[in-house]
This record gives sequence, C-alpha cells and structure tokens, in this order.
Amino acid sequence: MKKVEGVIFDWAGTTVDFGCFAPVHAFVNVFKNAGIEVTIEEAREPMGLTKIDHIRTMFSMPRISELWSKKYGQAFTEQDVENLYVGFEAALLETLAMYTDPKPEVLTTIEQLRNQGLKIGSTSGYTQKMMDIVVPEAEKKGYRPDFYITADGTSDVGRPYPYMIYRNMEALKLSAACHVVKVGDTIPDIDEALNAGVWSVAVIIGSSEMGLSEEEFHALSEMEQEDLIARVEKTFKDRGADFTIRSMGELPGIIEEINQLLVK
Repeated sequence: MKKVEGVIFDWAGTTVDFGCFAPVHAFVNVFKNAGIEVTIEEAREPMGLTKIDHIRTMFSMPRISELWSKKYGQAFTEQDVENLYVGFEAALLETLAMYTDPKPEVLTTIEQLRNQGLKIGSTSGYTQKMMDIVVPEAEKKGYRPDFYITADGTSDVGRPYPYMIYRNMEALKLSAACHVVKVGDTIPDIDEALNAGVWSVAVIIGSSEMGLSEEEFHALSEMEQEDLIARVEKTFKDRGADFTIRSMGELPGIIEEINQLLVK
C-alpha cells in the first residue's frame, strides 16, 4: 500500500529548543570575541547548515566581510573560519544541555505517529560531539528518534545535500523517497528535503525562521502572531516547502493528506 512510512525530523527549532536559541548566542559571541559585532538576524540567516558552513557563510556576508577586512587589514581566510569554529564549538558545548526541552505537542505527536507504524528518523546541523549532549538530554525529557545522524556520518557533507536523509532511509528501511516526510524549521531543511526527493514540511511556531522564544511569541497580540505566522509561512512556501504547519500537532493531518495524494 502506498503511504508514508517514516518521518525525518530536524532537531533545534523543530523538535527541541523553541526558537533555536542554543547556537544563535554562541555565533554572536564568537564573532564578538573576535571584535566583530554581528546581529541576531545575521547569526540566524544560515541556520540549518553544518556549523562550520554556518560560520563560513556568515564570514561571506558583505557587511561582516567588510568589517573583518577593516579590522584585520585583509579578507578572512579559511584559517579564520576554523579558528572561530573552535571557539563556537567550545561555547556551544558548555550550554547545549540547557536547550533540549521538547517543543509543545512533539511528544504526543511522535507517539501518535509511532502508533500508526511510522518510523522516526532525524538529521541535524549539529556535529556528533554536540549530539552526544543533545540526544541523551532530550531522551531524559521523553524524546528519542529511532535513528539520528549528523554530517560526521556523511563525510562532513551536510545540508543542503540529501545524504543524511538517505542514511535515515537506509537505516529505517524506508522503501522510497515518496514515502518519506522531512520536517524542519529552516530553509536548508527544505533544500535538504527537495534534494532528496522527499516531502518537505516546515514548522512555523518556534522555528529558527521565526526567531522568537516561547515567552516572546505569547507576549504578542493575536494579530501580531497571525502576521508573523503568515510572513514565515510565505517564506517557507516561496522556498519550496510542500506543506507548512503552525505546530507539531498538525503533522498527522498532513501525513494523512500525503497518503491520499499517494493513492491517486
């Protein structure tokens, strides 16, 4: 029977860490320590990539690149990228355990999907060393996928390439890309899904793209929330997401919709 067999989730901003805050502060601080003031928006823009690619992308932003050249008298080098990455990793590893709370509706939705016989996989922009902290901490709080992999397991080739998804499909014995759903909260998550040929679902509330903490989001008026949701939804759809969901509780309905499309 043609139907969805597995769902592959991103981690921070999707299943844990509402707003994806763990890496943002570390990115801002590591550039600040090098004498370069970057904005939260600049730190968020490449979110979803492997973390060294994220730093490389930030360095390549015209404003940051110009600031670096003015301060150091030359353009940034690959050695600069690697040096900042070392500092970023150290800072992130110190605080990462604090950002592992499952997002609202995640645990009940995962249970519902498993009860329907679906396999639960995951990919991440984190490294294996980072996931060695995240996975056991999230498990203590009730969330553990059937399989997870980082770019360490795909020769350091992460998003937007599809290889982490393919490794999930292999490990979970998923029969075809059209029977797989990828859920994420960033543009690279969407690119990863599209490049793998699987269904792309983008989650809006609590996403890195939205960029607000749970407290900040709920402090908005209902009209402000709706405007922000609509803006993020448009961004995701413009970048090719097959579906968007406000929160994880909507996912089972989307999977049912995909199942209907698969039998047509």
